[in-house]
Amino acid sequence: MLVLIALIAAGWLAFVPSAQEPPYEFVSTWGDKGSAPGQFDDPTGIAVANDEVFVADSRNGRIQVFDLDGRHKRQFGAPGSGPGQLGRPMNLRVHDGRLYVAEYFNDRIQVFGLDGTPQRTIGKPGNGPGEFSAPGGVTVAPNGDLLVTDFYNQRIQQLTANGSFVRQWGTTGQIGIRGGELNYPTDAAVGPDGTLFVADGYNDRIQAFAPDGTLLRKWGGPFAINIFGPFNGWFATVTNVTVDGQGHVFAADFYNHRIQKFAPDGTFLVSFGAKGGGPGQFNYAIAAAVADDGTVFVVDFGNNRVQKWHQAASGG
Repeated sequence: MLVLIALIAAGWLAFVPSAQEPPYEFVSTWGDKGSAPGQFDDPTGIAVANDEVFVADSRNGRIQVFDLDGRHKRQFGAPGSGPGQLGRPMNLRVHDGRLYVAEYFNDRIQVFGLDGTPQRTIGKPGNGPGEFSAPGGVTVAPNGDLLVTDFYNQRIQQLTANGSFVRQWGTTGQIGIRGGELNYPTDAAVGPDGTLFVADGYNDRIQAFAPDGTLLRKWGGPFAINIFGPFNGWFATVTNVTVDGQGHVFAADFYNHRIQKFAPDGTFLVSFGAKGGGPGQFNYAIAAAVADDGTVFVVDFGNNRVQKWHQAASGG
C-alpha cells in the first residue's frame, strides 16, 4: 500500500506542477451586456498597444478602444462584410502600429490602423492555400509574415504580408493529437526569439514550433495528447495564447475559467481566476493581453466585461 501511495504521489507531482511565481491580484473591471459605448455582446479578443486596450466586441461587430483604466476612448467597425465592417471579430494582435483582426464569419484577416482606418484584407472562404474557414487568431512573424489559425481547416497558415501562401502546420481538414497535428486551433503568438506558440484548442494543449517549422515541444495534461482537466498546467479548451516581452506564455483556459502563465519552455508558473461573476472571477476567460509593465487584461466572455490584473510583489 505504501508503494502504491508513493507511486500515485510521484505521478501527481510529475503531471500537476506547483506554482513557481507570486499570485496575480485583481485590480478592476469594466463593461456589461449591451451595445452602448463601453458595453459588450460576447467580447472575444483583446490587444494592448502603448496606453490603449483594444477589445473585439464580436456580436456588436466592432472594436472598442479604452485607456488602461477602462475609460472608453473610441470605437470602429459595424456588422457586415464590407471594408471596415466586421463579422464576429475574434483574437486580435497589434504589430508595427497596425491592428490585425481575425474575422470568424467573414473568413478573412482585416488590418486596421490603430485609429480604426481600414487598410487591407487578406484571405477568402475556402480550404485552399490562403483561404480560410473561420479563422480565430492571427499573429505576425519577425519578417512580417502572417500566421493564421484556420479553425475548421485544422491548420495554421503562414502567409506573406500580402497574403501569398508560404506553408502550413497541420493537415487540411484532418484532426490529430500527435505532435504537429491540430484539433480546432484557436490562436497563435510569436515569442521574442521567433518561436511560434499555437493554442491547439480542442486538443487542450499548446504546441511550440521553431521559426523553421520544427516542433519544439507541447504541453497541457499528461503527455499533451488531448487529456483535459482542472489541474495546474492542464487545460479545458485553450482559446487564446499571448506572449509578453520576457517570453512568458499566457493561455486562456476557457472552461476552467482562468488564465495560466508558463515559461517559454512550458514550465507552469502560476494561474489566476475562478468561475463566477464577482470581482476576480470569470465566466469563461476567452483571451488575455499583457501591457509593457506586466499588467494583464482579460476578456471575461460570459460576464461581458474586461478585467485588469497585476502580479503581487515577490514574497508579498
